[in-house]
Amino acid sequence: MGAVYSVGYNLSKLLAYGYFSFRVVHRERIIESGGALLAMNHQSFLDPPLAGICCRRQIHYLARRSLLKWPILGPIFPKLNVIPVDQERADMSALKAVIRLVKAGNCTVIFPEGSRTPDGTLQPAQPGLGLVIARTLAPIVPMRIFGAYEAFARGSKYPKPHPITIVVGEPLYFTETDLAGSGRDLYQSLSQRVMDRIAAIEYER
Repeated sequence: MGAVYSVGYNLSKLLAYGYFSFRVVHRERIIESGGALLAMNHQSFLDPPLAGICCRRQIHYLARRSLLKWPILGPIFPKLNVIPVDQERADMSALKAVIRLVKAGNCTVIFPEGSRTPDGTLQPAQPGLGLVIARTLAPIVPMRIFGAYEAFARGSKYPKPHPITIVVGEPLYFTETDLAGSGRDLYQSLSQRVMDRIAAIEYER
């Protein structure tokens, strides 16, 4: 890991375990080498770093472009492997960056819902993940986060101490036979298959 990433990784672990009683269930299911995608529901700003500390290797993140304008943290985000994405439109440049990274053997976290849940419930999948799957056929590790909405819901100013758990599902593998069809309908279908797998993950206490 790079120096800045390593510092962020270890600080995130300290905060997660000390403040949120963080736990990971079935960590052994995470693919730790080669191109792969971690697909997780999106509850709060806490989700990317928490997904990251589930892995032993350095990973990449998609984040809305406006976050790079934050004071102090904004200039650091690119060194933490953040890929800026414009949520106001279909940002193909960000998806192409993910495709290049995955094909080069890297791992990226993607939130199929596209943005944080407004009410804590799972939202429909967006087609972006499906596009990446169609172009890479990379293995997908479905993950579901519990408790992050209660800890730091959309609109909250500060996070509050609340237990957070990530449960890792069995990896999902796609083949050429899964690519019947084309365009947005195909991408939407692939994304929703992953979202359905995430929805099926249960909270294991």
